[in-house]
Amino acid sequence: MKINDLAKLTFVDADPQEMEIHILTTVEGLLQRKLARADPLRLFLLSVEALLIQQRLLFDQMAKMNLLAYAKGDYLDHIGILVGANRLPASPAKATMKLTLSAVRDQAVILPKGARITAGDNIYFALDEAAIIPAGSIAATAAATCTEEGEKGNGYLPGEINKIVDPVPFWAAAENVTKSEGGADTESDEAYRERIQEAPEKFSTAGPALAYEYHAKAASALIVDVSVDSPAPGEVVVYPLLKGGVIPGNEILTLVDKKLNDRSIRPLTDKVSVKAPESVKYDVDVLYYIDRRDATEAAQIQARAESAVQEFIAWQKERLGRDVNPTELYYRLRAAGVKRAEIKSPVFTVTNKKQVAIAESVKASFGGLEDE
Repeated sequence: MKINDLAKLTFVDADPQEMEIHILTTVEGLLQRKLARADPLRLFLLSVEALLIQQRLLFDQMAKMNLLAYAKGDYLDHIGILVGANRLPASPAKATMKLTLSAVRDQAVILPKGARITAGDNIYFALDEAAIIPAGSIAATAAATCTEEGEKGNGYLPGEINKIVDPVPFWAAAENVTKSEGGADTESDEAYRERIQEAPEKFSTAGPALAYEYHAKAASALIVDVSVDSPAPGEVVVYPLLKGGVIPGNEILTLVDKKLNDRSIRPLTDKVSVKAPESVKYDVDVLYYIDRRDATEAAQIQARAESAVQEFIAWQKERLGRDVNPTELYYRLRAAGVKRAEIKSPVFTVTNKKQVAIAESVKASFGGLEDE
């Protein structure tokens, strides 16, 4: 059972109407008289009622902070520690750099640890270790890490990080040969809550799918979904998906692979590999109409309809194996106030747990007003 399937709880009732009736009835019974609406005592009691309601809401909130479904911030951290699940801290982006000399040298050239390269936008990547270009060679590759934590260092395509900040003799050029990725903000409450619920799976040493999912998500706060497959006995293939439906590149795949192949995590008999999910492409082409009776709100409905299309696209790619479902799009458009919609594409398409649905071209057109 998922947390969202649980019944909603209220520890302390704070209904204003019920409290007002209770207070006034009790006081009027003691005084043996009715309190008029403008009675100073009644007004005083109503001001006390407002304070009591705030107090009750606070008590209710504090009680809920002890439950996984409601806990936030530090309270959630304390629940997580009970099952050995710590919140993932912010992490910097990483990339692999190609470092090139001005000419071949007859002795090795050392580029120091921490030497920085940038794309020219005040985001810097520093070499993780000293890079040694051997005698007789003109270039070498080395790992570099963004000097700032968070997602700001992600997304630089190969060749974009190419400006040397800290010059070294004979070092002529540098560029990233992999897309920079792996930078993540501190793990959100929602993602952390889901991982806490999955945490007991890690106690098993038999290599269940949910244990691999937990450990894969623990590799990076960017990972929002994981699929685990076993194509043959002893073989395990893990497919991670990043926030926003982003397919991971080499840097993230390497990070997850290193995490899962740790001797304290991987069962001895398992051969674990990590692969990027496949993308299932689809187009969105929809023509929608608004009821003529809603003509005065047509602009607002159009804006909501555009948002509904974008929310549908985001919903499709937030989970692996989520079928391309035009019915979901129709439901969202109707909820936005649209009278009817003609969905030319997408068509219903089945996906598997190794795939994620990604929209390519998107066209949402307003067809006009219609009578009922």
